[in-house]
Amino acid sequence: MARILAIDYGRKRCGIAVTDTLQIIANGLPTVPTHQLMDFLKEYCGREEVEMIIVGEPRQMDGTPSESARYIEPFLKRLAKEMPDMRVIRRDERFTSVIAHREMIAAGFRKSQRQEKGRADEMSAVIILTEYLQNR
Repeated sequence: MARILAIDYGRKRCGIAVTDTLQIIANGLPTVPTHQLMDFLKEYCGREEVEMIIVGEPRQMDGTPSESARYIEPFLKRLAKEMPDMRVIRRDERFTSVIAHREMIAAGFRKSQRQEKGRADEMSAVIILTEYLQNR
């Protein structure tokens, strides 16, 4: 079975999570600078069999796309062009950052660890992927 990869897309860096080959568990990968994301995806998907990519879609409380959604659109178009055979799914990512911070507190992360750049992004990607796995 192939892996599923999830992205918490950000303007500066992107959180990445991936399943095991049985698609049971979501694990975080190191965050990737946004300008290097496409190269990372091509390299990773060339090395590992990936069935689909899930991209977190930022939304307002009323369900409409948030202001930051406009930064994701160019990436999604480029992804479709450069990886045309890859199935891409968009998932609502409301509250993932808040949940990520709560999970880090519950896990006993010190304040300095919670403030590390990228840690919340990675955790958000894991949450996006875990929610997808639970709801499919």
